[in-house]
Amino acid sequence: MAASTGHGYVGADMDDSPVLVWFRRDLRVTDQPTFLAAGQNTRALALFVLDQRLLAPAGAPRQWFLYGCLRDLDESLDGRLLVVEGDPVEVVPRVAREIGADSVHIAADFGPYGQARDRAVERVLTEQDRELVRTGSPYAVAPGRVRSADGGRYRVFTPFRRAWAEHGWRAPADTDGGYLDWIDPGTVKVEATPVPDDVTVTAELPEPGEAAARKRWESFVHDHLLDYADGRDRPDQPGTSRMSVYLKYGCVHVRTLLADLAAKRSAGAQSFRSELAWRDFYADVLDQRPDSARRNYDRSYDVLKTGSGPEADRLFTAWKEGRTGFPVVDAGMRQLLAEGWMHNRVRMITASFLVKDLHLPWWWGAKHFMRSLVDGDLASNQHGWQWVAGSGTDAAPFFRVFNPVLQGERFDPNGDYVRTYVPELADVTGQAVHKPWALPDGPPAGYPAPVVDHKRERAEALDRYEAVREARRRERGEH
Repeated sequence: MAASTGHGYVGADMDDSPVLVWFRRDLRVTDQPTFLAAGQNTRALALFVLDQRLLAPAGAPRQWFLYGCLRDLDESLDGRLLVVEGDPVEVVPRVAREIGADSVHIAADFGPYGQARDRAVERVLTEQDRELVRTGSPYAVAPGRVRSADGGRYRVFTPFRRAWAEHGWRAPADTDGGYLDWIDPGTVKVEATPVPDDVTVTAELPEPGEAAARKRWESFVHDHLLDYADGRDRPDQPGTSRMSVYLKYGCVHVRTLLADLAAKRSAGAQSFRSELAWRDFYADVLDQRPDSARRNYDRSYDVLKTGSGPEADRLFTAWKEGRTGFPVVDAGMRQLLAEGWMHNRVRMITASFLVKDLHLPWWWGAKHFMRSLVDGDLASNQHGWQWVAGSGTDAAPFFRVFNPVLQGERFDPNGDYVRTYVPELADVTGQAVHKPWALPDGPPAGYPAPVVDHKRERAEALDRYEAVREARRRERGEH
């Protein structure tokens, strides 16, 4: 059979053959295009593969949350989720063969590893005369669908967002856990793997699963959406949605959120839609340039000098532990340790500090975030870091160096965010918390002095950037 590459909602031919539904980043039963494609009441086996290629670099917070989502999904399927550990290229065809499935249904994956994995699975299935059917994706609009008038791909966000909105997206699929006739995995001669329950986390993580996602979304819409345009930049206030982790694992689809926003015309709703467009944009960029997950999107930045050796390691450790002596930076890094999450504005502040004050490679920070964040998403994380570093598409200019004191004073004006996560500064009142070295007696006991002089390091960063400018001039043939 020829493999299907469409992403539309096309019902399967109704016959007696069962199908295999392979869950990945779509751990829910409502709004499931793969169910529609399989065909209502079709006999189906639900499968999730514990793939060590993805689990090993994930870090404990993401592993813990994933396993919670799997338990929730299994409950939604009345205990009929088959979980198998192994290489999907071997596991998926083997399970399909065991149940006699003519087709395997998935939501398309556009990550570099995911695409390679799916092509490999597809080759084996084709050899077995089985079909891999891709329906939908984790995005409102799948990468590659939003195009310019001449058919090209976008490299700048604003025109992408306009075209994205004009393109539009499908309505949520009307499905639930009973849409398909689920096969009891106990009748399948494949050794199941218990969902791990021994992952130790110290962070206070959100409740996993589809019901928790819906509850969180409804609470945000009711309490904070109206003020989101202004409130989203204030880490001292609960103004963000905290939906990123649920979108990461597909506990809710972005279409569902957009459908709920459709009738809302507030500035907050418009701002939130724009943030969802950023998510699709970065997925599209990664699809265009898979190498940008590990290397500078703008290769002229390859000449930028970055730190290495024992001193660089010492500064990196201070940054990771939240002991740089700059309160808003330290609060952000400690929030990451405490919650497996960090406010987006503070992600930008901490990233700028690593790259432009400590002169360390952006990919050091990106890797640390991916291991520590419960919502770590490769496309959004890597390109968010490159935006700050100046090396990405549609990036902030390198000479935009965040001043951590001014950023703290502007976005945490009363110092509440800092005091929440940096207990050494809990007794420092008001904005004085952002400059503890200026207190009459200096920083409180136990809190470090600044590891660098921001003014001096800003000048150093701009000096180093001159090499990038020179590289660009050479590329243009200028002398």
